[in-house]
Formats: sequence, C-alpha cells, structure tokens
Amino acid sequence: MLAKIYITLKKDVLDPQGSVIANSLRSLGFNNIEDVRQGKFIEVKLNTENKETANKQLKEMCEKLLANLVIEDYKVEID
Repeated sequence: MLAKIYITLKKDVLDPQGSVIANSLRSLGFNNIEDVRQGKFIEVKLNTENKETANKQLKEMCEKLLANLVIEDYKVEID
C-alpha cells in the first residue's frame, strides 16, 4: 500500500522560502503569481492491506516525527 503525505505550513505561519520562490517566479516574467507556499511531500510504502491500520500508523508517524504540529498541517492519501 502506498501512502502520500503532504506537509505544509499552517496558513498563519510566515513562509519566507515561499516568498523567495514567488519573487523569483515574478522576476522570470510570471507576473500573475499571487502567493507561493512551500511544503514537503513524502511517500511511504506500507506492508499492509488494512486501510484502517495504515491510516492509524500514518497519523502516528506524522504526529511523532514527520510533521511539526505547532507550525505544520498534514494530509495523508492512500492508494
């Protein structure tokens, strides 16, 4: 089972790296850029067929290691 984890900064957290990306894109002529938010993408391959168990494990992984819950949100998708 393949899980995709998207980790992004919370909306109210300043994203200086996203601002640099946005400014760089504007300098390349992409003038319709309003905002850029940068994040992380992680794939985890699990050896289980039980979606409920996988969701529980992935939530635990995110909350214990992968995401900083003070400043980040996460979303899990399972294929």
